[in-house]
Amino acid sequence: MARALELADQAAREGEVPVGAVVYRTATGEALGEAFNRRERDADPSAHAEFTAILQACRRIGDWRLNDCTCVVTLEPCPMCAGLLVNARVGRLVYAAADPKAGAVRTLFALADDRRLNHRVEVVPGVEAERAGALLREFFRGLRAGRRFDRR
Repeated sequence: MARALELADQAAREGEVPVGAVVYRTATGEALGEAFNRRERDADPSAHAEFTAILQACRRIGDWRLNDCTCVVTLEPCPMCAGLLVNARVGRLVYAAADPKAGAVRTLFALADDRRLNHRVEVVPGVEAERAGALLREFFRGLRAGRRFDRR
């Protein structure tokens, strides 16, 4: 989670919603993909941190199945990303802050471990939730106060 939080900080500095993600092999800790939100910079609605990190991991190992991997992300995944976790067969998800507006793993939906789907992801919620939540609150407080961020 420490690296995901560093990536979230980087996102905030670039004017992106501060979310960071890392995908690693569960057994060895080898990082396979990492990213932060880049929706604004890339003008891409799919450029969520975990989405991009999962794609990097798949490309790195040359397979779309990430059964032996863990995805760590600073914010509970949205429906798009929760669906990707299932479709990529990610073995475990660790997330920090719950998302009351779009959380699709525990808060609004439970896609990651829905028994009706063909794969279930082990979910570990709330790791470093206060730190990740504080980063998000500060970012949005700054936006409401009219602070501008460098969007390059």
